[in-house]
Amino acid sequence: MWQGKNVLLGVTGGIAVYKACDLTSKLTQLGANVRVVMTEGATEFVSPLTFQALSRNEVYVDTFDEKVPEIIAHVDLADWAEIAIIAPATANTIGKLAYGIADNMLTTILLATRADIYIAPAMNVHMYAHPAVQENMKKLADWNYYFIEPGSGYLACGYVGKGRLEEPLTIIKTIEHHQRRSTLFEGKKVLVTAGPTQEALDPVRFFTNHSSGKMGYALAEAAALAGAEVVLISGPVNLETPVGNIQRIDVTTAEEMYNAVWEHFETSDIVIKAAAVADYRPSVVHQEKMKKQQGALQIELERTKDILRSLGEKKTHQFLVGFAAETTNPIEYGRKKLREKNLDAIVINNVTEAGAGFGVDTNIVTYMNKAMEEHRLTLAPKTEIASRLVELIHQDYEGKTE
Repeated sequence: MWQGKNVLLGVTGGIAVYKACDLTSKLTQLGANVRVVMTEGATEFVSPLTFQALSRNEVYVDTFDEKVPEIIAHVDLADWAEIAIIAPATANTIGKLAYGIADNMLTTILLATRADIYIAPAMNVHMYAHPAVQENMKKLADWNYYFIEPGSGYLACGYVGKGRLEEPLTIIKTIEHHQRRSTLFEGKKVLVTAGPTQEALDPVRFFTNHSSGKMGYALAEAAALAGAEVVLISGPVNLETPVGNIQRIDVTTAEEMYNAVWEHFETSDIVIKAAAVADYRPSVVHQEKMKKQQGALQIELERTKDILRSLGEKKTHQFLVGFAAETTNPIEYGRKKLREKNLDAIVINNVTEAGAGFGVDTNIVTYMNKAMEEHRLTLAPKTEIASRLVELIHQDYEGKTE
């Protein structure tokens, strides 16, 4: 996708500028036309000459350095860009964009461009967590700026935490994924459930499972990228809401998820039940912390409501997709679940396979539709698996509604 693409790379003043050099090199090698715009702070870390050599294009720093009388440089660059990337993006520049301040070449261009803008923050962990920075990022996300979250690890300031500029290859892959937006689900409402549920035993303890929610969140993002209005009903997870037309509803228990799903089911066109909902909960929830006793402890459990089965029994126009996380005979059990719960399709995976378990960023799945046609999706990032599943679901959904 990068061949011949006009990419504006904005570089702001932070120690992570050195990674922007690598990003420039990789984009250029992929065939992109890269033009670099630096803030004055960025030039304190790396000289413009470095980026000129890597991009083989002029580097821009000064708004008032107009070399060609026939054009206004910042307007020309704003019109030229198809994709704009700010990497690294400092808290200062993020704040300026959030309040429409255009006091240097980069911020002036970004206010004028109609290109997709991707922001890759890099700063101290406490700066990143500051309410002002978080509020500014939320404001920009609401305006359809796209954020590439920083990684966690050792930072140049000596702290360990979130704030490290994401690796150049990850930035490139993230943008590639986002640029694959389509109109497959335009005008459709997609309901996605994700994550685990928690069933309390007492005020301190609860029963849950290993689900991280990553697959469900990837599906919500992929559906939004396909043009859908997405309702994401999420159990307790440590994940940010994906950027896009996504309404997130947080729940804790299976009962809460049941109620939230039914609240939105009637108006949904496609329902993807990726959540790992508890099958059982304690029959008695103690109001005080249970004290340790001698010997064994027996806890009586009762069944929770089977959300997927209830949807299969009552669905009318909805296209219903279930998930089956298995450890033995996954295809056999997945096929049985597809039939018994009246699903239109099911996504089956063996959680014991390397790269396909809970909490990891990759998956291996088999998509099976009502005609028992199987599509094996081999090991890949969950974002890529989600994009492919959206395509398969769309294909079967269109076949059902014709």
